[in-house]
Amino acid sequence: MKARYFTLDEAKATLPQVKALMEQVQAARREILRLRPDVLPIVQRAALNGGNRQMGELTVHVMRLEEGVKGIQALGVVLKDIDAGLVDFIGVRNGREVYLCWRYGEEDIDYWHELNAGFAGRRPIDEYIR
Repeated sequence: MKARYFTLDEAKATLPQVKALMEQVQAARREILRLRPDVLPIVQRAALNGGNRQMGELTVHVMRLEEGVKGIQALGVVLKDIDAGLVDFIGVRNGREVYLCWRYGEEDIDYWHELNAGFAGRRPIDEYIR
């Protein structure tokens, strides 16, 4: 789904859903990383003998991660970085498009940044965000 515009209130109202989906993404990511050192041999063995339990377990986590990512995107939220858990809501500040920024683990949407600034350019939400 295509990203959409959010007011700050709309973004904050959507955040509980984003948090739940991001938790799913991060849990699946942790499991994939836990299993990753063995992935190539598992894939090779699975290709030769029709599969195995470890490959099936990895597939489940990959599917959970993909489901979470698609869920976030379906809300119209821009997923910027799975590893860092970064998402942006397209908002408006002083009549210009900006990103309302949230990172996995943060309680609320407290920052915004210019479209080309990235995470390093985050600034506290102010009265110009509508």
